Amino acid sequence: MKDQTIELSQVMQEVKNARGLPNEHYTSQATFDLEKRKVLFANWSGIGFAKDVPNPGDVKPITFLGMPLLLVRSPEGEVKVFQNTCRHRGMILVDEPKNVKKVIRCPYHSWCYDLNGNLKTTPHVGGPGQNTHENICTEDLSLFTIRTFVWHDVVFVNIDGNAEPFDVINKELMERWKEFAQPAYHGGEKSSFKLTVKTNWKLAVENYCESYHLPWVHPGLNSYSRLEDHYHIEEPNLYSGQGTLVYQQLENKDGDNFPDFKELSEHWDKGAEYIAVYPNVLLGAHRDHLFGIVLEPLANDQTKEHIELYYAEDPKLSTERENLRAENAKLWKTVFEEDIFVVEGMQRGRHGEHFDGGRFSPAMDSPTHNFHHWVATQMTTDSSN
Repeated sequence: MKDQTIELSQVMQEVKNARGLPNEHYTSQATFDLEKRKVLFANWSGIGFAKDVPNPGDVKPITFLGMPLLLVRSPEGEVKVFQNTCRHRGMILVDEPKNVKKVIRCPYHSWCYDLNGNLKTTPHVGGPGQNTHENICTEDLSLFTIRTFVWHDVVFVNIDGNAEPFDVINKELMERWKEFAQPAYHGGEKSSFKLTVKTNWKLAVENYCESYHLPWVHPGLNSYSRLEDHYHIEEPNLYSGQGTLVYQQLENKDGDNFPDFKELSEHWDKGAEYIAVYPNVLLGAHRDHLFGIVLEPLANDQTKEHIELYYAEDPKLSTERENLRAENAKLWKTVFEEDIFVVEGMQRGRHGEHFDGGRFSPAMDSPTHNFHHWVATQMTTDSSN
């Protein structure tokens, strides 16, 4: 891989002079592998949702960029993430979502761990009928614990273990959305969907950050939430996105809509915000519902989008709005699908050898440039220090 120092320094200039990330960041396997370490493993990446392990003993295996992980709900109700490999011979511990009750058992030699990752039993380790051995110290062989933080039901992990705490890095964002620090309920089966897109994961982030494309890509949305009704959201090297001042609640034929979250300020009467939590999580906040998108990089040109919708009311107690929730999910899916041709087109465009990263509109693209600047900063930081 060629030296990108000069090119990345151009990315980190002010938006009026900056170039976008070089083509290699979208097309090169070597750069994809380097980003895996310096951007995704070195920061707080989203890997899934806490709703997928609702009860103590629930476990769900997740593979994130080749890393085998295990999402676990502990007896105390905490969400934990472990490396999904036995400390004995490296066998995958769990290969499908299930409830293991109180024990995570390796299917190879039956070494058993509790839900906090502690090694509890090692059958026949000292010979037939001998379940201990002087050279096997169970206290030293707990499962590898991955640093975890759950925010708005998204499970964030710091795989290399060296990032600052999530709530320190994201202090400003958590303060910005502090009004939503209250119960939110997943909308049910129809409020969950996935999209597999032939694009690099970063292009999905870049597109989400800006409203510049609305008139041409989302004509239906733009008919009532126009380009001029939006504003930029950006905190240098932290997060970025967009907001609207004209959010309209969805209503059914009887004029019914979703109940609001409690005690929101007037801003949220018509306001809504869509923010990228770097590196790979996209969140949307409205007076009556939230959504989370975890971008799973499958390859340098393929991404799976995991999308979940949440509401201020418990769907189990409001079955009369089940059809309204399904309609809301359908509307959002349509919006997200409208973006597919754009991010896939940009991915194909990055194979144009004369493309030089492009230029940003200082008036319209600053949230996207903020993300480019952040990625370039991560890539040029010496992680060995």
